[in-house]
Amino acid sequence: MGQKTNPIVNRLGIITGWQSSWCNNYKDRIQEDFKVRRYIEARFPKGIVSRIFIERTLKFITITIRTSRPALVIGKRGDEVDTVRKELKKLTKKEIQINISEVKRPELDAPLIAKGLVRQLENRISYKKAIKVSILSAVRTNAQGIRIQISGRLNGSEMARCETYKEGRISLGTFRADVDYHMEVAHTIYGSIGVKVWIMKGEIYGKRELSPLLGIQKKHRKSHHFNRKKK
Repeated sequence: MGQKTNPIVNRLGIITGWQSSWCNNYKDRIQEDFKVRRYIEARFPKGIVSRIFIERTLKFITITIRTSRPALVIGKRGDEVDTVRKELKKLTKKEIQINISEVKRPELDAPLIAKGLVRQLENRISYKKAIKVSILSAVRTNAQGIRIQISGRLNGSEMARCETYKEGRISLGTFRADVDYHMEVAHTIYGSIGVKVWIMKGEIYGKRELSPLLGIQKKHRKSHHFNRKKK
């Protein structure tokens, strides 16, 4: 089972929480979440936004953006975030609250690694060199294991193939194993190349806060909160 399912989805409710917290009206809200995520990812440079958490209440929507470079997301004096908040307010027709959370160790963040590899592939950098550098950085940051799988017309070859690079251990079948996973697609002149990244951060024993937003607050991470200004 560990090889056939998404490692994050497989651990939902056990050691991993949901990236969107709401209920009722599934069709409209999931479409709205998709538009919000697509707008935020397109608004900022590629490879700096890790994950986007959305939490809904009766009056407003709280959006938490995890990024490796909060200064670019915030902008000068918070102008960039204010612009994003106004645009999302027009898109959702609801009050928006945006929180910025910094990723302190981007070498251990699967989305950032996958997006970084995609950016390098699109810039025609050797995929072997890029993958080896990413694996070495993760191992130096005390990752217990990392695996990167890349598939497609590598280096423009006529026959598509799949290659896997691994260092350490990845316990996909152990539910208490904290495995971070992400998949991205690089659009090159030869065609689409898929990139998958698994990172083993350790094992979790006992109870864990499943809400990502509460988890960030409890760990006292440095975050910047931008609320709607009162007139």
